[in-house]
Amino acid sequence: MVLQNPRVDFAVFEVARGGILREGLGYERNDVGVVLNISSDHLGLRGIDTLRQLAAVKQVVIEAVPRGGCGVLNADDPLVAAMRRHCSGDLIYFSMQDDNELVEDHCRRGGRAFVLEDGRLGEGIVLRQGRRHTLVAPVSAVPAGFGGRARMNVANALAAAAAAHAAGAHLHDIRAGLRSFTTSYEVAPGRLNLFELGGFRVLVDYCHNVAGMHMLGDFVERLTEAPRGGDIVVRRRIGVIGSPGDRRDRDIRELGEAAASYFDALVVREDVNPRGRERGAAAELVAAGANAAMRKGARCRTVEVLPDELDAARLALDRANPGDLVVVCADRVEAVVHELQTRRAQS
Repeated sequence: MVLQNPRVDFAVFEVARGGILREGLGYERNDVGVVLNISSDHLGLRGIDTLRQLAAVKQVVIEAVPRGGCGVLNADDPLVAAMRRHCSGDLIYFSMQDDNELVEDHCRRGGRAFVLEDGRLGEGIVLRQGRRHTLVAPVSAVPAGFGGRARMNVANALAAAAAAHAAGAHLHDIRAGLRSFTTSYEVAPGRLNLFELGGFRVLVDYCHNVAGMHMLGDFVERLTEAPRGGDIVVRRRIGVIGSPGDRRDRDIRELGEAAASYFDALVVREDVNPRGRERGAAAELVAAGANAAMRKGARCRTVEVLPDELDAARLALDRANPGDLVVVCADRVEAVVHELQTRRAQS
């Protein structure tokens, strides 16, 4: 419908793995094709059992770039970077490493890349082209990066800047976009939405796989670390987590194992749609993974299973004390945020 509308000048689509396998891309070509990363989420579904097979599925986005188009690839992910051989158009890389050899070689030959560089004023998003280095924006000026603590969003900002540049946007407009985009609920529901509630903080995010949990956990570590030179303040981290039911048993258990290394207490809930499993089965697997990690000395001390998401969120919020951080990995984002807003209005 979007592609057939004559009033549409520019469209940004996410093309999901499942949709590609079921129905293809749904279009013939994309002027700009972007691939961010390859992770183990979705393995074991529709005959895709390895990361290389998953990369081959996502690669069709780059294969659909015409000669006059551009592919944007993550130079830090070898499986993504290898897709360069299948791009008929130009290439722009993005990288969190200022010494990435692939980027260095690409730029030496006149290519373009958006790179995270640590300069005199701190970390910055920099456009490299040939020998030129142009600062697009300091990381401290990108609200979605939380002062550089949200490393996944710093990487996302690099990719977004590269995609916009590939589409012909001026650097001034890219800079303005990076400076104005936030992760508030109103702008990006379910993506690192941070709330203050009764002296503690609540983070709502749609984290639901192992790779995402490690990135979210890294952000939690950075967000709760003691200020330099200050006294160490002990804050509890309470996590509400869950996994889609259509993942492999081992992937669901690994989500619990990963979460146990970042949180002091976990409440395991389930999605509304169990995706083919018996009600409660996915939650039990997550809890089993967390308990296994605890036996090995993980940070977590308590794990409870409460399948209903709102009940799980309410339990975590009721147990939070001033200074704590509650992280709700939400499926029903709107309902969870409504609960937070209701509590804030009553406080």
